[in-house]
Amino acid sequence: MAAIEAPLPSPGVGARRKGPKLLPRLPLSAFNPPNSGSSEGFPLPSSPSTTHPTKVIDGYLSVKDVRNSWKADAGRASPRKINGVVLALPSDSELASIDQIVQTHTSLKVLSVLIPVNLDQGPLAETPFFRGNIPISLSVPFVKNSPKLVEGLKWALGKGYVVDIDVQAAVKDNGQGWGSLEELLSEVLGSGENGTKPAPGGAVILSNILPPTHDLGISIVKLLNHPTYRAYQADTASLSLFPSVYIKFLPPRWNAATPATPGAPSNGSALAEESKEKKEWKRRVKMYLGPAVEAFGYERIIYGSWTSTPGSDPNDWYEIARESLVELGLEQDGLDAVFATNASTVYGGA
Repeated sequence: MAAIEAPLPSPGVGARRKGPKLLPRLPLSAFNPPNSGSSEGFPLPSSPSTTHPTKVIDGYLSVKDVRNSWKADAGRASPRKINGVVLALPSDSELASIDQIVQTHTSLKVLSVLIPVNLDQGPLAETPFFRGNIPISLSVPFVKNSPKLVEGLKWALGKGYVVDIDVQAAVKDNGQGWGSLEELLSEVLGSGENGTKPAPGGAVILSNILPPTHDLGISIVKLLNHPTYRAYQADTASLSLFPSVYIKFLPPRWNAATPATPGAPSNGSALAEESKEKKEWKRRVKMYLGPAVEAFGYERIIYGSWTSTPGSDPNDWYEIARESLVELGLEQDGLDAVFATNASTVYGGA
């Protein structure tokens, strides 16, 4: 009988727990797309200074800005290709001024006229009406939920209105956050398979939550772990679960004017360096923009330029909004969606 060789000794427990086996490292070029022109490094991201939306539909422009020749001044920092606007009126009594605006700005396409209404008392006694062919949208302030407000919103969406909810309730760190807003949307739109949809043409848009009201005195390092920021992340994710809800990307109400974007020197050689203040704003904007894009996707975010902060220039906000999106890695189709396509889908036209 042939001799049987003794088995090799089994390694001890300590020998089996020396850690994962080291695998050979691949060069970065192995992960590059074909014909990228790169061998040992990834392709560089798009430059914020050169990446612009194909066109722009301003989803929230005040009539005051139009009267102040906003379009003539739009190209100071970088040309905005304005193809359409949603005009926000201070009251429905200003509807008569729309004809004059349209006649003065013949190349300007008005997709909708946004007028403030109070639905806290339920459905409106009279339906807002504009004798032209420009559709009307409703701007509704929100502080807290109520049965009458639920009734009023259901009426408006049943009529096919686009309802812009101006969220005036702040993010809080006591567990409530925008819980009341979520309750409102749940009662109006329902949830899951039992959810209801607005009538054709109707939609809900949330304003003043991207970015939300914020204290600039809180440093970015502290903000990362601040209860209000964690509440914002959680609440944004919850609000995104309503498929017919959009959010507007507007200048923040931070009790400070939007930092200016420096123009090109007279010799045209290069752009002046960004101010420290603008860099700080972009860092904070991206902190809020990132969770919103992750939750809503770029298909449900609408750019707008309106702000109530004195001294703010809509062109400066355009630059901060555009550069922030590009620096987050949004590609051309996403940039076009935020700055134009989504507003066109919601309001129609262009």
